[in-house]
Amino acid sequence: MARTIEQVYQSIITYKNNQAELAGLNSTSRTAIYNLFAYVVAVCIVALENLFDLHKSEVNANILLQKPHSPRWYREQALAFQYGQDINELTGGYDNVGLTPSQIAAQKIIAVSSVTEIDGRLRIKAAKNNADDLVALSAPELASFTNYVKRIKDAGVKVQCESNVADQLKLVLDVFYNPLVLNAAGQRIDGTNNQPVKDALKEYLKNLPFNGEYANTRLVDRLQVVDGVELPVVKLAQAKYGLYPFSAIDEKYIPDAGYLRINDEDLIINYRQDV
Repeated sequence: MARTIEQVYQSIITYKNNQAELAGLNSTSRTAIYNLFAYVVAVCIVALENLFDLHKSEVNANILLQKPHSPRWYREQALAFQYGQDINELTGGYDNVGLTPSQIAAQKIIAVSSVTEIDGRLRIKAAKNNADDLVALSAPELASFTNYVKRIKDAGVKVQCESNVADQLKLVLDVFYNPLVLNAAGQRIDGTNNQPVKDALKEYLKNLPFNGEYANTRLVDRLQVVDGVELPVVKLAQAKYGLYPFSAIDEKYIPDAGYLRINDEDLIINYRQDV
C-alpha cells in the first residue's frame, strides 16, 4: 500500500539525520534546498508506489476474471453479450470488425447480471436498462442470450438463464412527521416535493445491488434522513415474485428476479403527528 508524501519525506529526513557527513544540512526551513530535494523525491516515490498498487489490483482483477468455471467469469461474459452479433467460434468472443464503439455499446443490452450455483447448476440472472430503471429482456433477447451462454460455457456445465420482471413489494408505513416541514399528506410545505417519502423509498429500491438484499431496517434508515420525517415505522412488509402470492418479509428479502419494485397501489403511508 502506497505511503503518504509526508511519510516518505520524513523517512528521507530521518535517514539524512543519521548520516554524520550530512550534519551541516541543519536548516529548519522547509524551503531549504535539501528539504525541497527531499520533498520532490518523496512525491516521485509516492507516485511510483501508487502505480504499483494500481498495477497489482488490475492484475489481481484480471486473474479473477480469467479463472475458468468461476461465477465471476460467467457474469463478465453475460455483461459482454452483444445482441445481434455472432461470436468467433475459436475464441468464444466478438470480433466486432467494422463496428464503431457506439454500435458495440448499443448491442450490449445487459446492464446487470448475477450468477449463483444451485444444485450443480449455474443460475444466470440478467436485466437491461429502460430509461432510468431495470426491465426484463424480451423473449427474443433472452433466447439469443441463452444461446450465447450455451456456446461459450465450459463443457459439462449446466446453466439456467433468466430475465424476469421485478419482484413486487407491498408496504404499510406509519410516518411520524414534523408539521413545520411536511403537511398531513406528506408533501413539503415549501412546495418543492409532493412525495419525498415515496421518492426516497423508490430510490432505495433502485440503489439496491442487483440480486442484493432488501431489509426493513435499512429502509427505515433511508427514510429517517428525509427532511421532515421524524420516525418511520414499517407496519407491514410483503413481497412476491412471478405468479406466487404475497408473503410476509420478516426482516430481509432477496428478490428472485434480482431486483425489487413497488407499485403505488401496494404502498400505504399513514402520516401521523406525535401527540
